[in-house]
Amino acid sequence: MTTPPRPEPGAPTPPVRPARTASPRTARAINDRIALELLVEHGPLTAGRLKELTGLSRPSVADLLRRLAEDGLVRDAGEAGGSRRGPNARLYGLVAERAHVAAVDVRTTGVSFALADLAGGAAGGAELPVADGGDGADGGGGGGDPAERTATALRQALREAGVAALHTVTVGAPGMIDPATGALGRSTTLPAWHARVPAAIRERLGVTVVLENEVNLAGIAEHRLGAARGRDTFVLLWLGHGVGAAVILDGALRRGASGGTGEVGFLPVPGTAGPPSATVCDGGFHSLAGAAAVCALARGHGLRPPRHATGDGVRAAEAVVRAAVAGGAGAGAEAFLDALAERIAVGAAAVASVLDPGCVVLGGEVGRAGGQPLAERVAGRLAGMSPLATEVLCGTVEGSPVLGGGLVTALDAARRELFNPR
Repeated sequence: MTTPPRPEPGAPTPPVRPARTASPRTARAINDRIALELLVEHGPLTAGRLKELTGLSRPSVADLLRRLAEDGLVRDAGEAGGSRRGPNARLYGLVAERAHVAAVDVRTTGVSFALADLAGGAAGGAELPVADGGDGADGGGGGGDPAERTATALRQALREAGVAALHTVTVGAPGMIDPATGALGRSTTLPAWHARVPAAIRERLGVTVVLENEVNLAGIAEHRLGAARGRDTFVLLWLGHGVGAAVILDGALRRGASGGTGEVGFLPVPGTAGPPSATVCDGGFHSLAGAAAVCALARGHGLRPPRHATGDGVRAAEAVVRAAVAGGAGAGAEAFLDALAERIAVGAAAVASVLDPGCVVLGGEVGRAGGQPLAERVAGRLAGMSPLATEVLCGTVEGSPVLGGGLVTALDAARRELFNPR
């Protein structure tokens, strides 16, 4: 904590500025938002419980509930259980169906969706395979433009869930998001249709669309819902088809000047095939910890992924790591996990030396498959590489962390608008 400088002896005393007092209208808006957020966190509450949680007077709470009911945000939700009856037992709950949001996870071979109501309750979802992950207008599989098919599939998911309209859609996609324009940067390694998805959804559904890097969304999910909940500084190290990182510093997601914060796949690593280039990261940290490298490392230790997960893709890497942790991958499992932890620790040490986050969360398909056993191995290797104390955790968000972070982002946008009704 920095101590403010003391004035020199004889210096004039600066004038004391009176504290600014919020206007009655601003105070009401603040109290309304606090009450609504409490209803999101706790579910339906009595007026008495709202009084305890907000510190407001009983008349102020009654006035607040009346305003919110008139604005269609709060309604009567029955009575509290037990022997309590009457006005004091009346419960008030958020009108969850007042608005819905969606998250979209765009991958090379498909798209997945998740819907939620204003309270964050699940309201449906769907998946859309994309043949060959094609670059052309027909997606390479003859099924039409994948961006247009994504918008159509999302609209169908809304119909099936009985949702009339969306407030906000968050789209998570691989690649760098330009912080100035909010657009997905062109990449030679990603299908061209990825960049068309936000516009297709915006135009076909008439909805606000927020585009974000998918690893950043996973980091947001771990921050708000998972392993890093309650921390204001940490790094999510994503280990999947490729590698990446989400950087949360002082409670805020950091994107960098060009949207490239966390592109650790391009981190140069001596001893690999060569330095990475501006367009290909095969010689960087990606070549140590990407899915293909994990599969090759497993084969080198005599391990094979299960029959249902062949090749060098992310599913194969996830399966072989999961089998190794479970002890069903053969005699080389322990040595394989040790070697994998050594590789991951290289990237974690680089992140720690620059940012000193105090915590690294292992995410992505491989990181989640390795769980706590892999995290503990990485922590041991990292402690020997870096003098900076860095806790290593495994991601704990249930389901898809990309969709989870997307829903959190979309809900934040919806609540910012709707929770300030007057």
